[in-house]
Amino acid sequence: MKNKDVKSGVSLFGQSEEFMLENDPMEEFFALNLGDFISEHLISEDLAKKIGSNVKDKKEGLINQLKELISIYSLKNTLCVLNFDTKDDYAIYTSIAHSIKQMLEIENCNIYFSYEYAKAVDNEGHDLVLVGSSVENLKHKGYNLDENSIISVAFNEQYTISKDNVTAVSMHCNTRNVGIIALESKKEIPSEYINLVESMATLLATSMTLQEQIDYSTKLMDDKTAHVSDLQHIRAELTALIADLCDYQQNFVVQLAHAVDAKGGYTVSHSQNTADLARQICRAMGLNEKTTDLIYYAGLLQNIGKITLPEKIFATNGKLSAEDFKKIQNHSNIGVNLLMNINFLSEVVPYINYQKERVDGSGEPEGLKGQSIPLGSRIIAVADAFCAMTSDRPYRKAMPREKALSIMKEEAGKKWDVDVVNALAEVEK
Repeated sequence: MKNKDVKSGVSLFGQSEEFMLENDPMEEFFALNLGDFISEHLISEDLAKKIGSNVKDKKEGLINQLKELISIYSLKNTLCVLNFDTKDDYAIYTSIAHSIKQMLEIENCNIYFSYEYAKAVDNEGHDLVLVGSSVENLKHKGYNLDENSIISVAFNEQYTISKDNVTAVSMHCNTRNVGIIALESKKEIPSEYINLVESMATLLATSMTLQEQIDYSTKLMDDKTAHVSDLQHIRAELTALIADLCDYQQNFVVQLAHAVDAKGGYTVSHSQNTADLARQICRAMGLNEKTTDLIYYAGLLQNIGKITLPEKIFATNGKLSAEDFKKIQNHSNIGVNLLMNINFLSEVVPYINYQKERVDGSGEPEGLKGQSIPLGSRIIAVADAFCAMTSDRPYRKAMPREKALSIMKEEAGKKWDVDVVNALAEVEK
């Protein structure tokens, strides 16, 4: 399902003819809650019975559609974090705070929710409640919205604000203002990292809102008195939220790739260039759109493990200690572990996991040969190597593209897949 198709003709909270079942002209009347009035006062009893039966069929159809949407986009199938039901959920946001601190190499990360989203936490009368922190047993528990603090202002304005070594990132989506992610750092946080946290905040807020609507939809489907218009209304809301979630997921992937490149010290967007070239190779090989998209995302995220490694490792002009070199060698495994916790990206995991394999069996991690290496991994390996050779590095200048292609042709059948290298040659013509 394409995002543009999902969103076509409908806005959040809106009704749309495109979402009416079977394009029945009577559907609009029922959507306006006029159905009962018409059936009781303006038409015959026989026709009223027929319309009543039709409405019943429409309700069943709508309920089935809602069940399908919920089954696809429920918690287990999306990056979705539930509202607080138990105090155990505090661990989820504490884990997120620790991850952000590690990725950005900052002093601390705190996560605050508005009190209605933090029901199981003692808010001590605060409007914004601390639900997760990278500091154990943090005594400060929250803020009030009338305070002139950076946290309160960022929440009220739904905007990212930096002041006095604190950057407050608003967690909101189109319909909800959820909370704040507060970053504490003595040094200036690069814009790539701020963009990453902003995309994460929006993704979390949208996921939470979607889960909230899914819970409401489930109750509505069980309500025998629910009108067709109620079911159509919630279907339009879910559809719009799902479309937004897809957009935000894609933006999160892009921002994560940019943050990886920033930490790696690339002067150009290496991950983006690798992904773009991989997509061109896929098209030259005639691969379908879904496979191409997955390989594109794998290209963006093939160096994701570097986001958890300290920047100082990448600032040594190629002179690494044995320990640091081993950390970089293992970075793809770190990345795989990260991706496994982002459910909507799980399909790209094999492509990233086996990108260091070589067609002659001399690669890692399992020494796979030839066709036993996933095609996506073989394509990413070629695109990554070519982009690396033709880009400047702190310790060397970029190689001419013709020379890089010549080297890859020589090593085709050993390091690289012959068909993939031939597709690269087609792209480079």
